[in-house]
Amino acid sequence: MEQVVVAGGGPVGLWLAAELRLGGAPVTVVEERPERDPRSKALTVHPRTIEVLASRGVHGPLLAEGVPLPGGHFGLLDERLDFRGLDTPFPYTLALPQARTEELLERHALSLGADVRRGHRVTGFAEDPAGVTVRVEGPEGPYELRAAYLVGCDGTRSTVRAAAGIGFPGTPASVVGWLGDVTLDDPPPPGFAAFTRAGALMVAPLPGGTFRLVGVTPEDLRTDWPGDLAFEELRARVTAVAGRDFGMRDPVWLSRFGNATRLAERYRRGRVLLAGDAAHQHFPAGGVGMNVGVQDAHNLGWKLAAVLRGHAPDDLLDTYHAERHPVGADLVEASRAQVALMTGFSPEGISLRTLLGRLIATDPSVNRALAERLTGLAVRYPTHDPTDHPLTGTRAPDLAFTGGESLFSLLRAGSCVLLDLTGAPGGPFERWARPGLVVRSRSLAEPPPGWSEVRAVLLRPDGHVAWAGTAADGTTPERALSRILRTGERRRSTG
Repeated sequence: MEQVVVAGGGPVGLWLAAELRLGGAPVTVVEERPERDPRSKALTVHPRTIEVLASRGVHGPLLAEGVPLPGGHFGLLDERLDFRGLDTPFPYTLALPQARTEELLERHALSLGADVRRGHRVTGFAEDPAGVTVRVEGPEGPYELRAAYLVGCDGTRSTVRAAAGIGFPGTPASVVGWLGDVTLDDPPPPGFAAFTRAGALMVAPLPGGTFRLVGVTPEDLRTDWPGDLAFEELRARVTAVAGRDFGMRDPVWLSRFGNATRLAERYRRGRVLLAGDAAHQHFPAGGVGMNVGVQDAHNLGWKLAAVLRGHAPDDLLDTYHAERHPVGADLVEASRAQVALMTGFSPEGISLRTLLGRLIATDPSVNRALAERLTGLAVRYPTHDPTDHPLTGTRAPDLAFTGGESLFSLLRAGSCVLLDLTGAPGGPFERWARPGLVVRSRSLAEPPPGWSEVRAVLLRPDGHVAWAGTAADGTTPERALSRILRTGERRRSTG
């Protein structure tokens, strides 16, 4: 079987590699950095990402080591979003340094047999009708890898995206934020954030006793790059916003970041695909970037593996762009909206913040809608037929079954699952079993909203509903199965 080459060994590339191996596909990860970067650009792990990891049984170390926070911010509004009422076993975010998250994901990928090559760099590729020849520069010199597909998970300056000629339109930076990972002798209470005419500031605890300070001031609304951030400059900015410096000392990492915002025109071109920051660039508001990237990989991995193993037609890969590009567009929109709120230092901006904050505080539906959007729980993939059940395309919650088992445990093998919810063994759905699809009969302990009339459901390996049927509608999963598994000869496509 031909392999997949993944350019980039960050969290996105590593999760994609693990999903490919889980699906039985060979994969080589080519990562330019010889060693893992100890600086943690991403700190927040959102509820949907924890669900993704839980559906493969690898979430335990993150839960044990991460600092749980029961909410999140939207645009650094004073009124924080409350995650505690969300329909998930994990109604919180986890603060965990990216370096540790990356280490855990790499360990998982390696345990499944992924080939991870550090200190190697993809320099280009040549595509032909039968595959892709990937050019790599390694410690011993240049060499080539032959692959069926190449996936660029190599960041905002993606070599793969540029070589594929995929456009990356958007807007340049007009704001330069700053961050510092430091020790605080007099830290503020958990969840601290401040917004004044002098600027915006958020303080988050890190495992190990250090803290991350992130903010922006009116003088940071600029299009030029001001150079490296000095520790005394960080102290002055924090003091201007908060009135004190919290006893900061011993900086571990100081950095600046801009709000340049871009979205790839295509997530797929022929045998080349993009995921994570290679596909979308944005201001790191709300800590969503790594999470959306891992969820890109979760959508793509099972599809690539199914195509390579012959379980699905290769035009299944076209659905990757159709499903994830709108998520990227939503990410871009939400990030820009948060930048406007975080830099609303004018009287008009403060009024906008006050109005939106009041809605969050007084209208639970506004809080829930923003929380579900921020955490990725609200993602719903487009349906193919207006008569599809309303659950089609949604992410399935961790359904609780009688006997104590739950849905996520059934997804751990990475196969499609056809679930007979009547609980009758040897029911009418057994005949649909085939490579890449398992059939199980279970009874719900307590149906969540929208599930009480469902008698059977077809779940994709990524946990999204492909089909749901009730006793009244009498439908079968045949059409949905034909879209995601090979049930006969279908048109071949390379994008």
